[in-house]
Amino acid sequence: MSVDIKDMVLDDAAVGRVALRVYQGADCGRGPPVLIYFRESGFGDAAPGECAMAECLAGTGAIVVVPDCAALGSAFPRPLEVGFSVFSWMARKRAGFGDRKSLLLVGGGEAGGNIAAAVSLKARDQFADELDGQVLVSPLLDPFMGTPSFRKAEAVGMRDCWADGWSHYLSGGVCHPYAAPSLCSRLSGIAPALLLSSQDDPLLDETIAYAERLKAAGVDVCRHVFPAGTGWPSIYGGKTGEAPSWHEGAGRQFASFIDHIGMAGTKLKSD
Repeated sequence: MSVDIKDMVLDDAAVGRVALRVYQGADCGRGPPVLIYFRESGFGDAAPGECAMAECLAGTGAIVVVPDCAALGSAFPRPLEVGFSVFSWMARKRAGFGDRKSLLLVGGGEAGGNIAAAVSLKARDQFADELDGQVLVSPLLDPFMGTPSFRKAEAVGMRDCWADGWSHYLSGGVCHPYAAPSLCSRLSGIAPALLLSSQDDPLLDETIAYAERLKAAGVDVCRHVFPAGTGWPSIYGGKTGEAPSWHEGAGRQFASFIDHIGMAGTKLKSD
């Protein structure tokens, strides 16, 4: 499915004006899922640009809204505040994004996956019934960077970027659970989650560990690990010798997740 892309500004979010890039499947039907997607940034100040994962997921028939979370500050808690303000605005209004039947999800890749996980935690605490799901794509969750898979970060050219990014993001000196969701001790009650990674992803171990902790807390979890060789590290700017071939698989996993949570929601309503 072809994807239409447009830029707009959200004028009345709680934090002020927030720039958005909206990806929409050109032929999406009624009640399309709406995904607020926080793009990969390494906790830096990267200006908003093309987001391959957002375009991929929009190609399944979704509306994917990518906020510029770093424009108002890129150290914790500012990106979370911006992200949550966009989510809470969408939860209240949804003006122009889907309709009453649309599922509302948050998601993100790498550092954006951290923000999505944090928004999901905060939504559990303040908007418990408004978030239908979360999509975490190789989320950057562990500030200690000590997992076995993280040793591959040097090979893909991301170790220094992530070390500097964590240092900047946590420069306030407080490691709040919203800043590092892998350290959060209370995970029950948050929205169903889809977690994606690959065998050659330096963030594989923390992705799997978080998925297991969510499942142990009673959260509905779907996860998928792509084989090595799909060019997966390219989603966050990592060096890879392969042409990216993850798009079809990622779209298929997302579409399956949407069907899964949609059916679960229908069952809850009928019960």
